[in-house]
Amino acid sequence: MKNGAIQSLHSLLLLITALIWGAGFAAQRAGMEYIEPLTFNCVRSFLGAFSLLLLIGIFKIKNGPNRSLTKWQERRCYFKAGIICGTALFFASAVQQVGMVYTTASKAGFISSMYIIIVPVISVLMGKKIPKTIWLGVFLGAFGLYLLCGGKSALGAGFGDAVIMISAVLYAGHILVIDYYAPKVDSVRLSCVQFFAAGVISLIFMFVFESPKWSAILECKWPLLFAGVVSSGIAYTLQIIGQKKTSPSLASLILSFESVFAVLTGYLILNETLTGREITGCALMFLAVIAAQFKEQTAAKQH
Repeated sequence: MKNGAIQSLHSLLLLITALIWGAGFAAQRAGMEYIEPLTFNCVRSFLGAFSLLLLIGIFKIKNGPNRSLTKWQERRCYFKAGIICGTALFFASAVQQVGMVYTTASKAGFISSMYIIIVPVISVLMGKKIPKTIWLGVFLGAFGLYLLCGGKSALGAGFGDAVIMISAVLYAGHILVIDYYAPKVDSVRLSCVQFFAAGVISLIFMFVFESPKWSAILECKWPLLFAGVVSSGIAYTLQIIGQKKTSPSLASLILSFESVFAVLTGYLILNETLTGREITGCALMFLAVIAAQFKEQTAAKQH
């Protein structure tokens, strides 16, 4: 198979990943009809962890252990990184899941995508410089967010949109934590440990703040299986394979279509609709995400 065909195949795998992640918002929204947010995240996290456990053997054969560390040092590194990343993931996903109770999957998908712009903005606060295209993305994203969520008289809708926006900030923080630990350990193992950590924390808070019922969890089996196994295990694997032959800038641009697929699946599965003003807001937010990637795309082509 020629290089062009191989790259196209890997790009297609990333597009499928974006489709799965976009549909995951519909699964999250549907799950709120059966169980409470922390219960959903608890089961979903453990399902994601167990599905990734099936992959660890394969990746261990290919990559082997980290020869620069002893077994004890490697385990301690995974434990520390997994706890920190899992805690960050817990707070981000818990806040997002609460927001899903009060807003639509379509709007949640687009608002959540703003983490792509929030990450470099946080970097500025940490003393780093960012390109002008990022500021263009911030402006477009802020205006698009206003059109998508602003001027709502219904308390529930406005509250849900605000909560999802907070979760986008928390996901940006989670990405920065992952960015710090990812070069130190194998990404699949780290993801598995962080899902276990997020599941354990969710389990504790679930029994403190909610009243989980096994019968309700069973009724929610399909949204949970999709969010846990398909969205976490399968999509994560496709992302790893797809990014092997795809530049990071192109990969992030393809994965940003997650927000578009969130709208499409919300419409097809949940019968959600958007007004003309909200569609315009979505378009501006999507342009903001593309603008945030434009600088990297240009640099990649020059090399």
